[in-house]
Amino acid sequence: MSQYVIEPMNLVGLPVRGSQAQFPVRRVYCVGRNYAAHAREMGADPEREPPFFFCKHNDMQSILPVPPQGEVAMPYPSLTQNLHYEVELVIAIGKGGANIRPENALAHIYGYAVGLDMTRRDLQAAMKNAGRPWEIGKAFDFSAPIGAICPVADYVGDIQAAEIRLNVNGETKQHSNISHLTWNLAETIAKLSELFALQAGDLIFTGTPEGVGAVVQGDVLHGSIAGLDDIVVKIA
Repeated sequence: MSQYVIEPMNLVGLPVRGSQAQFPVRRVYCVGRNYAAHAREMGADPEREPPFFFCKHNDMQSILPVPPQGEVAMPYPSLTQNLHYEVELVIAIGKGGANIRPENALAHIYGYAVGLDMTRRDLQAAMKNAGRPWEIGKAFDFSAPIGAICPVADYVGDIQAAEIRLNVNGETKQHSNISHLTWNLAETIAKLSELFALQAGDLIFTGTPEGVGAVVQGDVLHGSIAGLDDIVVKIA
């Protein structure tokens, strides 16, 4: 058994619908501007150009598991006055591969979940304006609340035609359909696998629809995708 000079980091495990076992997280990938309407509201060109990707951290300080029928508190992060929500469909990869062909990509999916790509929008904008990487706007403590994973075999319906919604304090802020993705699930997996060899345990946030906005302490976020477990997050 290996010995370490400091205590190694524990894996993050996400709840899985219908199982006592958890899904172990390896990496967390995110797709930017994958809904045309959201690209427009962010001042970007909505044309179908190749997708771009960024990462969130994969540790217990970044990922915030949300249990089924539960609510979790997310501390308001430091150094921001403009914290934004972005509700997204999250793909959980069950079989790895590189240079995966689109027609084979869906076979690599273990399941699906609802996630929030929380964003320090002011820090992101400042880094963009300075021509610098904007990781600090996306990858920070508790920036990735994620609900229970529904295995593909247990999902009822067509996930690629499912409604996606985000309510803040009971008011709908985001409402769209997964079919409006610029790059669908198979294409997203295929493109990402050209850049990185995917492995079982990887998560892919697939992008957010229009309607993003700011939240403050005390706000309650309710994210949902038809057929998946909802997530409820209170900003503390």
